Amino acid sequence: MRSVFAGLALLAVLSGTASAGPPYVSDDPEPTDDRHFEIYLFANGANSRDGTGGESGIDFNYGAMPDLQLTAVVPVAYEAPPDGHTLAGLGNIELAAKYRFLHQAEFGWDVAVFPRVFLPSAAPDIGQRHPAVLLPLWLEKDWGDWSTFGGGGCVVNRGAGAQDFCLAGWALVRQILPKLQLGAELVHQTADTKGGRPSTGIGVGLRYDISDNYHFLAYAGPGLQNAAETARYAWYVSVLLTF
Repeated sequence: MRSVFAGLALLAVLSGTASAGPPYVSDDPEPTDDRHFEIYLFANGANSRDGTGGESGIDFNYGAMPDLQLTAVVPVAYEAPPDGHTLAGLGNIELAAKYRFLHQAEFGWDVAVFPRVFLPSAAPDIGQRHPAVLLPLWLEKDWGDWSTFGGGGCVVNRGAGAQDFCLAGWALVRQILPKLQLGAELVHQTADTKGGRPSTGIGVGLRYDISDNYHFLAYAGPGLQNAAETARYAWYVSVLLTF
């Protein structure tokens, strides 16, 4: 279920200190500010021996109340196998809710749950034709210009040829300049198909604040484990609107 793994890379609140979340695969426990919006216009992809695949679309986040974020992701997915016959169509729509139940001020870490439902794809040849559910736990700690965050969870992924799997990731980021943040992470995922193989990858990301409301995010990194079968490399870019 590479689309789920890549989709996690689509998952940041503007602040003067280091912030977390997109463009990294590892998410953070910080919800969108109360009654505010974060909208990502994104594109991502990964390459393996089976070709190149990815998604582009919109990732919509709304701060419904303090400590609660509602999320909807509508992707257009594509697959380009080595034979050159490219497929494209509406991918797996995602619905999610992030709830932060512990805060750094009292506990020392922010901690949140972020359950996510992947709806069956409406396209006959793109995405997964069965639903899946991700049940993760995310943590974060900030100090000065630094922030570290990560966690993981498991996906209930029971369809033809698919199987339940788990993933974990951790990132370290730093605010290098007032408008520029850089970071790196390590991510691991168990096999998501019957007879499949686990994957491990690393990546580097950046966020540049064009203005108070417009931001540019990018991420890229190679696969380290079973890269030919899972992902030789993966990438992500987006424009983030915050208001």
